[in-house]
Amino acid sequence: MGEIILPRRLFLWCMAVIYMVAFVSLYVQIPGLYGNDGLLPARWQLRYTGKPLLDQMLSSPTLLWLGPQLGLDTQTSMELLCLIGAGLSLAATLVEAFRDSLVFLCLWVLYLSMYQVGQVFLYFQWDNLLLETGFLCVLVAPLTLIRGSRAIREHDRVTFWLIRWLLFRLMFASGVVKLTSRCPTWWGLTALTYHYETQCIPTPLAWFAHQLPVWWQKLSVVGALVIEIPVPLLFFSPLRRLRLGAFYMQVLLQVLIVLSGNYNFFNLLTLILCLSLLDDRHVRFWLCKTDKVEEEKNGSKLLSWLSVLLELAAWSLVIFGTITCFDLQYDATKNLVSSRTAYTYHQFNQFLKTVTIPCVWIGVLSLTWEMITSMFRCACVSGFLRRFWGMVQWSVFAAASVSMFAVSLVPFTFIEYDSNSRLWPGVRQAFEVVDRYQLVNSYGLFRRMTGVGGRPEVVIEGSNDAVTWTEIEFMYKPGNLSAPPPVVTPHQPRLDWQMWFAALGPHTQAPWFTSLMYRLLQGKRDVIELIQTDVSRYPFHQQPPAYLRAHRYRYWFTEPKADGSYPQRWWRRVYDEEFYPIVHLGNTFLDSMLNQYGLKDKSSPRRVSNTTVAQMVRWLRAQVRGVPAPMLIWTLIACSATFSLLQVLLSKTKRTERTSPACDASEKASDHTEAAADGCSDLREETHEQQTKEEEDGANSEEEVEQSDGDEDEEEDRMEKEDIFDNSF
Repeated sequence: MGEIILPRRLFLWCMAVIYMVAFVSLYVQIPGLYGNDGLLPARWQLRYTGKPLLDQMLSSPTLLWLGPQLGLDTQTSMELLCLIGAGLSLAATLVEAFRDSLVFLCLWVLYLSMYQVGQVFLYFQWDNLLLETGFLCVLVAPLTLIRGSRAIREHDRVTFWLIRWLLFRLMFASGVVKLTSRCPTWWGLTALTYHYETQCIPTPLAWFAHQLPVWWQKLSVVGALVIEIPVPLLFFSPLRRLRLGAFYMQVLLQVLIVLSGNYNFFNLLTLILCLSLLDDRHVRFWLCKTDKVEEEKNGSKLLSWLSVLLELAAWSLVIFGTITCFDLQYDATKNLVSSRTAYTYHQFNQFLKTVTIPCVWIGVLSLTWEMITSMFRCACVSGFLRRFWGMVQWSVFAAASVSMFAVSLVPFTFIEYDSNSRLWPGVRQAFEVVDRYQLVNSYGLFRRMTGVGGRPEVVIEGSNDAVTWTEIEFMYKPGNLSAPPPVVTPHQPRLDWQMWFAALGPHTQAPWFTSLMYRLLQGKRDVIELIQTDVSRYPFHQQPPAYLRAHRYRYWFTEPKADGSYPQRWWRRVYDEEFYPIVHLGNTFLDSMLNQYGLKDKSSPRRVSNTTVAQMVRWLRAQVRGVPAPMLIWTLIACSATFSLLQVLLSKTKRTERTSPACDASEKASDHTEAAADGCSDLREETHEQQTKEEEDGANSEEEVEQSDGDEDEEEDRMEKEDIFDNSF
């Protein structure tokens, strides 16, 4: 694999953006979710038992334990940590010096602090993925703030390889669990005929995708399974074009998911992980700065033809396996491609047992190769001290990479029990030690397709007389039949997401729902803003409802009319059953549920902190109150991108100004050389013999000079590549 300077720097810039999105998205929801009057107050997770601070930090690793030391309550502390995280990540997107290992360590600690008290609203796979990727950024990022330099380090290829291994685990497991779950829709290749309308928060394009013919939906399932199971094996191919092909297939899948569903920053984060499959040469190709000299240097006809043959063999094997495993046949009469699953669960299980351990060994060999090549790079550095310091760094980061890889084998082999049981016990013990810090995680997306009989949706209704009922409409989740599906990516409305999960079962499986009904009866503004940012659109904004109830409906997308025109409504629905009975403040059932789940706070109200920091946090909250979260997030992203673009343009202007005087000087020098050439022609014959003798005497010294010049040229090439993104990514 070629140099990875540019993909690595682009990866770190994108991770700073993702952190900024995650912190801002969470910040706007803290009062309603975790505030003193929120659904699940975070202070209930921090029980001050009188133990030393260090013991409390070890039992629950979160910086929120420091809140009382600063005179802050838990809600204010959470908002402060989110603001610090958003500020640091914004600085990292604007200034490359802040894309530092220490900064990413701070961002990881801040998000982990939120995760520890986030309860059910933060227990999503993308939160785990962000924490794992964020910790790897600590290893990948340079120590710019300490060293004052962002020069390439010889071990960067080793640490950056961990990103590729994480991408492999994520995609491979996501494909495998769809089949190991024995979900009939995945095995019948009909999952996408339900997916677009039953996903949590669809986009408007999901309605159009849902109207595609069944044979196309089944073929799309085949494509998704192929991209997620066999194609990730190409991530570790020594052939560059195979990795690039796998890269673009992953990008295609993630972009289609982003267009058809609102999955916050999850798919964007997956796209960022895909950058680990690229090298400098391909990024320069994107920038239209292809190095022809480098291409000619790497162009051996024999190796090129051999590589092409191997690539054709690999893609032919993938195509042949796809046709065989899914019995793809073209029906000329109906002009469609038929497909079906041509293997059994037992056969797939045997396949999984066969390939899981070899996948581990492929990872071992790939990591070993990166470590060996990086070690040789360190050994070839000129200068004893530089070489020694490089080897010390290589040893530390190689050991860290091996440790992370070994621990990650535990959650990776969860997909196959026998393979997991064969792991060394010491690895499992190490995983148990670091599990609370979310350093490595298991993944498995869309394991089972829900809503096969119609999308279940909970609709809350309020009334002042228990006779006339008014539906309470949420901003994002389906409710109003005429309201178009929203586009909220990369924001995640966490209450709307949990409402989707709550509809899949009885309300007893979602204790927080009782707290939601209780807070709405109390008329708590912070909770109301989770439902409608513009409180005036909430039907009971002037006076809380006296009664509340909830019903479950079944939703489906509407169909186009017979003449091909679009219907006026996006959804149709039928009544299913009662989800939550009629309750009011003081209701026996409501009080019993609150007491059963421990949701009724019996402690005395805490004093509002009046420290300077608390006042600043409250002032900032007042400024953003009422601003839609997607608008706030996209404004920050647009400003960051614009600032980075301006930096690129300014750097190009400065380089042009520096180049112009040099060109003028070279033209003057060439004119002077031509004038002097005529005068020197008579002396050439006299000095020829003397030059020959001097060349023979200086042969050895020239070899040394050429070697040093080669080192200088190599260093200049590196610096030239680094200058490409000096003021951008």
